[in-house]
Amino acid sequence: MNYKLFILIIITLFFFSTSSILARAALVENYIDAFSFTFIRLLSGAIILLILLYFKQKRFDITLKKNWISSFMLFLYAIAFSYSYLNLDAGLGALILFAVVQLFIILVALLKKESLTLQKSIGIFIAFAGLTYLLFPEQSFSLSFYHVFLMIIAGLAWGAYTILGKGTTNALQHTADNFLKSLVFVSIFYLLFVSQTHISFNGIILAFISGGITSALGYAIWYHILPQIQIITSGIIQLIVPPIAIFLGVLLLNEELTFKLFISTDIILTGIAIAILSKRKTN
Repeated sequence: MNYKLFILIIITLFFFSTSSILARAALVENYIDAFSFTFIRLLSGAIILLILLYFKQKRFDITLKKNWISSFMLFLYAIAFSYSYLNLDAGLGALILFAVVQLFIILVALLKKESLTLQKSIGIFIAFAGLTYLLFPEQSFSLSFYHVFLMIIAGLAWGAYTILGKGTTNALQHTADNFLKSLVFVSIFYLLFVSQTHISFNGIILAFISGGITSALGYAIWYHILPQIQIITSGIIQLIVPPIAIFLGVLLLNEELTFKLFISTDIILTGIAIAILSKRKTN
C-alpha cells in the first residue's frame, strides 16, 4: 500500500467516525429530529459534491438511467443510522455498524472467490467474538435491541453501498449522483412515515457538517480508494472506526467507557490486526 493511499484511508476513517459523533451530539441534545438530520445531511452533501464536481469538470453528468440502487442504499444507511442514534452511544453504534459491514463484505467477497487465508479467517473470527461479547445481554449493560436492529440495517446498507462502489471510475461524480438521487427516497420516506419535525440552528449546523464535510468528502474519497483495495480489506479497515468513535464519544460527549465496551473493542482490534497482517504476508 502506498503512502498516499494510506493517508487517504486515515482521513476517510476519521470522517466516518466523526459522523457518529455529530449525529449523536445533534440527536441526544434534541437539537433536531432524526429525519431532519438525515435530510439536511444528504442535501448538504449533494450541494457540496455538485459544487466540487462543477469546478472539476465544468459540467454536471447526472443521469436518470443508473445508480438508483446505490442511491437507495445510501438513503437506507443514512435514515437507519440517524434513528438508531436516538438511543445508542456514538462509539457503541459505530462498533455495531462496522462489524455488520465487515460480515456482509466478507460474505460477498467469498461469493466473488476472493482469497481468505486461515490467518485472516482467525482474525475475522476473533473480531466477531468481540462483537458477540459486546451484544450479549447483562443486567449491568442493557441495550435497546430495536435501535441495535436499526444500526444492523444501516450496516447492511453501507456494506452494499461499499460493494457497489468497487467498479466506479469517477468517484466524485458517482458520489454526487448518489447523494442527489438519495433525496428522492428521503422525500418518499417523509410522505409515508413522518408527521412531525423540529429543527434548531445548532441542529442545522451539525447536520450540515455531517453531510457537507464528513459524509460528502469522506464518501467521495472512499469511492476513490475502493477500486485500489480488495473487498475483504475494505471491510477490515472500516473496523478501525469504532475505537476512534468511542474515544471521541468519551472525550466530547461524556459517554461512559465501560469495562465490557473496552474489552470487546480490544478483542475486535486484535482480530483486525491479525487479519491485516495476514493480508500483508499473502500479498
